[in-house]
Amino acid sequence: MAKNKNYLIGHAEVLASLKPAPKMKFDRNPLYSVAESKARLEPQLRSVCDELNKMPSELCPNDLSVTRMTMHPSFIAKGHFPKKLLRQMRVQSIGSTSSNVKPDRWTRVGEPEKSPSTSLYLSGKRQDLLEFSQQLSQYNDESPAAEDLEKIWSIEVVDADSKIKKGLPQSAKGYFEVGLQLLPGQHSSTIKKAFVKLANKYGYECRVDLSFDVSNLWFLPIIGKESYLKELAKFSFVRVVRPVPAMRSFKPIIRANSLGLGVNLPTEPPYAADVKVAILDGGLPEFSAVQPWVKDYRLSNEEAADLHGGPDHGLGVTSAFLFGPLDPGDAAPRPFSYVDHHRVLDADVHGDDPLELYKTLGHIEEILLSHQYEFLNLSLGPDLPIDDDEIHPWTSLLDTYLADGRTFLTIAAGNNGESDSTLGLDRIQVPSDCVNAISVGAASTQCPSWQKTIYSAIGPGRAPGRVKPDLVAFGGSPKEYFHVVSSDIPPSAIPQCGTSFSAPYLLRKAVGIRALMGHEISPLAIKALLINNANSNGHAQEHVGWGKVPKSIESLIESPDGEAKIIYQGELQPGKYLKVPVPIPDTGVDGKVTISATCCYSTPVDPQDTSMYTRAGVEISWSVNGKSEQFFKQKKIASEAELRADAAKWESVLHAEKNKIGSKMSEPTFEIHYMAREGGAPVSSSRAEVIQYAFVVTLKAPKHKKIFNDILDNYVDILTEIEPRITTDITVEVSS
Repeated sequence: MAKNKNYLIGHAEVLASLKPAPKMKFDRNPLYSVAESKARLEPQLRSVCDELNKMPSELCPNDLSVTRMTMHPSFIAKGHFPKKLLRQMRVQSIGSTSSNVKPDRWTRVGEPEKSPSTSLYLSGKRQDLLEFSQQLSQYNDESPAAEDLEKIWSIEVVDADSKIKKGLPQSAKGYFEVGLQLLPGQHSSTIKKAFVKLANKYGYECRVDLSFDVSNLWFLPIIGKESYLKELAKFSFVRVVRPVPAMRSFKPIIRANSLGLGVNLPTEPPYAADVKVAILDGGLPEFSAVQPWVKDYRLSNEEAADLHGGPDHGLGVTSAFLFGPLDPGDAAPRPFSYVDHHRVLDADVHGDDPLELYKTLGHIEEILLSHQYEFLNLSLGPDLPIDDDEIHPWTSLLDTYLADGRTFLTIAAGNNGESDSTLGLDRIQVPSDCVNAISVGAASTQCPSWQKTIYSAIGPGRAPGRVKPDLVAFGGSPKEYFHVVSSDIPPSAIPQCGTSFSAPYLLRKAVGIRALMGHEISPLAIKALLINNANSNGHAQEHVGWGKVPKSIESLIESPDGEAKIIYQGELQPGKYLKVPVPIPDTGVDGKVTISATCCYSTPVDPQDTSMYTRAGVEISWSVNGKSEQFFKQKKIASEAELRADAAKWESVLHAEKNKIGSKMSEPTFEIHYMAREGGAPVSSSRAEVIQYAFVVTLKAPKHKKIFNDILDNYVDILTEIEPRITTDITVEVSS
């Protein structure tokens, strides 16, 4: 029987090749003379030394202190990091944050204006800083690191008040979280002990048993009086003090009884039994209709009771993953895989615990450490909108474990979209700002006229990671509910709304690709495939991210007539330039062609460097007929000021499309340059990590009906078609 469907073109990475890096020239005139830089910095340094000398030794363990150095806005790209100057000062950078500076002059044309910059947190002995301040007066053009002086705008002691963040109304009174900056790569027990001793002095209970180390940050929950927080914030290594947020409520947006209509669940096993999936949530009822598809149910804390509402929420989330939105009275679609459910959020016998957030994160870390799942969903977290200036332990920990690119994690963006936008309370909630996870918002309907639901949290995310949520999926609205299985036996359909359900529904589609297509497609390639097929429907990016994924699985895995979907996947070498040709027929492409391309890569992170969070960045160029053209318009996801800081180069997802005349297109080629940094500073290729990437290119040429087969015929010994491994007739159309 003749083959009547085309699917995906794979192994395109075989076409890619490394090429030498181009030679670069950096000649320019200094912005400031050494004398001008000294005139600005010398009085600042003297003031810093005076303030540090007044600090009691209990605030500066081992005579170590932390100061803040703000870079001139013209010198905040990776290549301007003042390595030599820090060496001369005998200090090290232990973190960074974003700041805004209006300089008196800059390297651009026109009058200087207030612009984003970077402030480095520097740690060193007070005596060493004093000695450098005395040496600075002797500096001239020949002095070590003299060329770095112009890059520095200011240096100061961090004000204690600036470290204290206000809480949200639902924050538990008397419970706080302290984030301490430690020394990278060094034993920091002395700093930890000194802080705990200081906190105890002011009557705080320090829950060291619940603390987290992420990179060189230490997050410690404490219990005590708010009136003494400023005394704690004076400790030199304190980065942030804030009230412990509450967990997101399990209370659904729509409180409704079941419809009383029976649910017609399938009787067959899932399509695939070899896909490892887990839901991390509030547990399941003792008996429920989803049990045939729940392979393993685990309690992270077997001695704790269920949190009120937790099992109902967990059941709804699990139902959304297994079946998608139910249509009461109709047969539910067959699940693509079995699923494990981990109850990571619980309540102890003494009632609700404000520090449950820390215990829950500990349970999640144990699951991530096991590396037993390729696909995960998280529809819970702190009830806390993201903060551009500070990272949260949830985001830090998850991004660190996801950096190898082997795990596909969907996270609910949050249901706070109706909160006060002037205060930023409607922005996506922690930890959906993870750059290595997929943040999912909610679409209002399954119809083509969809838009963002009113409750769904909005972006942008932090930089890098500006495009958040990544995607939206149907999550239910008052006019069109998302129906899930009830806990009744026999089950009924319950109408719900929330990103808690849109996130696992998107995961269902990702797992569907894996179940049908097998293991030739990596989790990163599945992510790129979803984004490459998403449609924003003309809505603002901060509302819907890259858009909504098509309602059918077959739309994601098929290449219809006049279309070819091509997948590249593999590794990127630091500092290298990877030439990525786009295969086209030898005879060219008929008519107009739309080229849609998506690049996704995994990246290690530096949680202490909020302004330079990702360690990996890419720069992608595009050429046709040997001539360079613009393709990925990074300006879309970065402001002009951020572009000057090359911030857009550090986004872990790039997506764009371009129209061409097929007959005038030859040798279409992308070139991917992977750049590495650590703590914001350049890092040598020998020290930087190899990262995973996926690149999906779709060619749409309506007049070239056989473009798919013509490409395969042209590259018959190189490219292969990735076809579904399930040969039986199946209905791949899903309900949204």
